[in-house]
Amino acid sequence: MAQKMLQDLFYDTLKDIYYAERQILKALPKMARASQSEKLRQAFEKHREETEGQVERLREVFEIIGKRAQGKTCEAIQGIIAEGEEIMEEFKGSPALDAGLISSAQAVEHYEITRYGTLCAWAKQLGYNDAAKLLEQTLKEESNTDTSLTALAETALNAAAERKAA
Repeated sequence: MAQKMLQDLFYDTLKDIYYAERQILKALPKMARASQSEKLRQAFEKHREETEGQVERLREVFEIIGKRAQGKTCEAIQGIIAEGEEIMEEFKGSPALDAGLISSAQAVEHYEITRYGTLCAWAKQLGYNDAAKLLEQTLKEESNTDTSLTALAETALNAAAERKAA
């Protein structure tokens, strides 16, 4: 059995995040439809558009490293998405729904931020400088989305979740 190297780990993790991003593309419209806040709905729709670009960037990274773009089942993202679906079901129509949706979305963002941060470091180590630039662009987008969701939660939606329905 051949010894696994950093290049193998990079490729394996790239397949993981590719799968995750494609699952996120399926989940975001559901989250947007479930949102009670127009601002949150718009944030989910904007992030869906960004995610489409991120998937395309990942395809470019696969091309740079000379591998076929393919996903590998990511149980972590499946679990995070399942938790989000549970919140949508259990809190439907409640004042806390949007706060729960933000929480779920940020769990996704934090997962992505860790993956992209790692992939950036490994791409640089492996000399995949063009790939590193693409991955860094996505990392910045994910971080910005997380910051925007925090602001939305702290300026409106967490307080709304605390108020009793009239």
